[in-house]
Amino acid sequence: MTVTAAEHALSVRQILALERIAAGDPEVVAGAGHLDRPVRWVHVAEAADVGVMLSGGEMVLTTGVLLAGHAHARTEYIKSLHRAEAAAVVLGLGRAFPSPPEDMRRAAERYGLPMVVLHRPFPFAELTEEVQSRLVRRKFAAVSLSEGIRTALTGLITAGAPLQRLLDEIAAHSGCPVVVANLAHRVLATAGERSAVDDVLRDWERIARRAGCADGADWYRADLDGRGERWGSVVLCGYRGDGPTGRLLAERAAEALVLHRMLGGAAHTWEEQSAQSILTDLVSGVVPARQLLPRARAAGLPVNRRTFAPLVVRDGDPAELDRVLSLLGLCGLAAELADGATAVLLSLARDQAAGPLTEHFAARLRTGAGEPAVVAAAEPCTGWDDVPAGLREALHIAQAAAGTPDVPPVVRLRDVRLRGLVRLLRDDPHVQAFAERELDGILYADDPGLLPVLRTYLATGRNKSRTAQLHHMSRPALYRRLEAIESLLGLDLDDFEQAASVHIALLAHDAQRG
Repeated sequence: MTVTAAEHALSVRQILALERIAAGDPEVVAGAGHLDRPVRWVHVAEAADVGVMLSGGEMVLTTGVLLAGHAHARTEYIKSLHRAEAAAVVLGLGRAFPSPPEDMRRAAERYGLPMVVLHRPFPFAELTEEVQSRLVRRKFAAVSLSEGIRTALTGLITAGAPLQRLLDEIAAHSGCPVVVANLAHRVLATAGERSAVDDVLRDWERIARRAGCADGADWYRADLDGRGERWGSVVLCGYRGDGPTGRLLAERAAEALVLHRMLGGAAHTWEEQSAQSILTDLVSGVVPARQLLPRARAAGLPVNRRTFAPLVVRDGDPAELDRVLSLLGLCGLAAELADGATAVLLSLARDQAAGPLTEHFAARLRTGAGEPAVVAAAEPCTGWDDVPAGLREALHIAQAAAGTPDVPPVVRLRDVRLRGLVRLLRDDPHVQAFAERELDGILYADDPGLLPVLRTYLATGRNKSRTAQLHHMSRPALYRRLEAIESLLGLDLDDFEQAASVHIALLAHDAQRG
């Protein structure tokens, strides 16, 4: 964006409010409704044909000495200023005009040209000097601000900073909430003081319906577009500075965000980051659920009178997951958390059955190998405050199901049984000590192949044939391995209680290691 003269101009109203001009006792006699016109320059001229010397936006200062006694010349003078798009005319009263000439006043009113008279003698040079110096300072400040912001944001982009870091920098410069939204006005990212951002998001649906996403004179929006495609906008919400600076900040922010997105890859990355931020905060519990409600609503998730189905999909294809959600017409947020686990929060109407819809969703979801993905499902909830616990339960079920053979496509808490309980208790020091004590003889054995054999043997219900088959060994070879395990652990695997104790210890050991 180029910093133009109009963007650092003073208005006629601002000039008339200067302390220095008050000495001339100014009075607006015409065009009072147009005092917000920008003044690009101040021009002292006594020529009757001054209009040909102007290029627009000037405040013309004159004593009218060459216009006295020529009524037609006076109206033509005003007309020429109007054609030249002058900002205003200031007439110093004196010998030429002891009072405002009525014909000039009427002409100025007719053309909407602000006309100001000075009732006391006033040196035009002082006003010219004051206004010109202010205009130059404003222009320099605008250029300095523009380049300073550009340098700071470009440096962050070059350093590989994430989107949120850029937005934090923009919010620091603007001192107000910053919102990035897509073409559907769904909020993708925000920055600024948390309480102020939340106030904006609570009212975002109403704001987004207004043209340009702007709710007032202190809201500034700039489009996000590149390579001939527009994909969203950045909005400064409630900027307290002057309009030109607000527009400049918004434009500089848009330039940086477009560059960041082009260098960052696919066009849907920001949508994913938005969902990931919300779901991660919900799972972690660091931010209270009630505070996350405005963010979720602004991101496009229906939250009023809904049933929420918290799910976690393990080893599913995120692209396939988005496709299935769209195909089934389900509303929800989805984002990868960690270790191949993708959290999905479905928002269903109260008359929709969460169970069958979850089963249908799981049946349509395929892994890269073409098999149905494993979907861990917590109990549906109707209160938003219950969503974090539901997501954590689904994540726990998914983790517990990772080592469980033959799980159904939709895994619930009852399906992970003992493995799920042990995983819940895995961080308890007593459980950790129990696992170390029970497995001490085999954890550090010279033969690293013994532990996998023990794990399979116990997981298959001590089925020797199945264990030998899975490990591609003969029955005699398996017997020798089992004898070695019993010797190292000092137990009899045929004894149910001893085998169960080792099995629980092994489950705890595996859970502690993720």
